[in-house]
Amino acid sequence: MDIAEYRRRGKEMVDYVADYLENIENRDVYPNVEPGYLRKLIPEVAPEEPETYEEIMKDVERIIMPGVTHWHSPYFYAYFPAASSFPGMLADMLSCAIGCIGFSWVCLVDEQMAGHSPSGFFGRQ
Repeated sequence: MDIAEYRRRGKEMVDYVADYLENIENRDVYPNVEPGYLRKLIPEVAPEEPETYEEIMKDVERIIMPGVTHWHSPYFYAYFPAASSFPGMLADMLSCAIGCIGFSWVCLVDEQMAGHSPSGFFGRQ
């Protein structure tokens, strides 16, 4: 995937996610599948040639989504609320692009500082 395709596919993915969340109430909240259902739907060996992006996205709907519990559904009342938000999803994209793992101050100095700042917000009056 080159940068031009990445841009195009990224825009398509944002549209897919927006459509998914906008229409999530039309999906069954809880999967109606048996444990191990994926074994029958996924080949036992990896393909010799890569699938197209379009085929992968069809597989997401045909194979993956039937086995998903849709935590963002307005009809999902179990466990605890999902913590995703549109700003959070965009922040995840940026964080993934930067790819920095802040295990040491030398990796990303501001990462260490940012880790201390949010708690200070709550302590101030």
